[in-house]
Amino acid sequence: MKIKVFDRIVMALVISTVSLVGASMPTNAQQQPPEEQKAQKRAQQEQQQDQKQQQQQQKQQTQQQERVQRQSEQDQKQQQRHVQQQQQQDQKQEQQKQKPQTQQQDRVQRQSEQDQKNQQQHAQQQEQQEQKQQQQKQKQQTQQQERVQRQSEQEQKQQQQRVQQEQKQDQRQQQKQEQRLSEQRQKQLINQQQQRVAQYRQHLEQEERLAREHAALLQRQKRKSQYRYQEEYLEHLRQQQIRLRNERFDYDHDPYFYTAPKYRYNRAGRYYETNEYGAKMLRQAVNQGYEQGFRAGKADRDDRWRSNYKDSYAYKDANYGYSGYYVDRSDYNHYFREGFRRGYEDGYNSRHRYGRNANGNYSMLDNILSQILNFQNIR
Repeated sequence: MKIKVFDRIVMALVISTVSLVGASMPTNAQQQPPEEQKAQKRAQQEQQQDQKQQQQQQKQQTQQQERVQRQSEQDQKQQQRHVQQQQQQDQKQEQQKQKPQTQQQDRVQRQSEQDQKNQQQHAQQQEQQEQKQQQQKQKQQTQQQERVQRQSEQEQKQQQQRVQQEQKQDQRQQQKQEQRLSEQRQKQLINQQQQRVAQYRQHLEQEERLAREHAALLQRQKRKSQYRYQEEYLEHLRQQQIRLRNERFDYDHDPYFYTAPKYRYNRAGRYYETNEYGAKMLRQAVNQGYEQGFRAGKADRDDRWRSNYKDSYAYKDANYGYSGYYVDRSDYNHYFREGFRRGYEDGYNSRHRYGRNANGNYSMLDNILSQILNFQNIR
């Protein structure tokens, strides 16, 4: 930049000198002869031409200097850029060198933090596990205490129940002793029972003829299902007759004959009394009647015969399941027919309005059974 300014100053001085010479030449030309003036003009022209050439050379030098300066400046810039690039490259290389170290340090730091977290988690887990174990031990101890307490309470309850049962047994024994029938009443009941059994045996022998006549009627009417049902019924009666004929009854040790009455029931406007053994026989009469009535009704339905339970031999006989003991045959027949009538309706109509069927065993519903017997406790 300093060289360029200096060149410009020199050129300004040269131009000003030429201007002064040109200004003074006309005066001298007027005084000199023409030849001299021509020579002077040629000299001036040559001088001007030299000046032009000199100016041109100076200009070229100036341009050369400017190009050199620009080249120098460009070289400086390139060198600076090169230096900067080198510095940047060095910085990048340094950063790349430092990056693995930084990454390693980061990994080490992260690993250290992870190890600390793992240690903390392990410590927490260990603490939680110890707490759980402690709680489990406490729970087991509490459960053990509760089991011991329940066992103790259960033993106390069992002891109380045993005491109560013993007391009840003593009370029942005392009641039995108090309510036990007199020997005279026992003998009276035994005599009645012996007469009842003898009459029942005679009745079974007389019924065989009526059963054969009714079976023949069923065959003439081509009622096959009803005929098969009656044959099964009669076979059961024969087995009852055989058992009754071969049975050797121990009257002296049967509790029926020394147990006082417990229930009262009404039949045909009259009240009767019986104990638990007689009541059981009457319940059996109703249930047996229901089952046989259901089978008889189903047989008539299968034969497509009109509904008429009174026409059945089983209803007329009404002794199915009767052993001859504990209740009169008339009482057993009455309650058997009460169950038979209801069972026949259910069997003929294929329903279970009055009873139920459990695995082939028919029985009266409890509420219907209670309504039919209507037992009343008397003690």
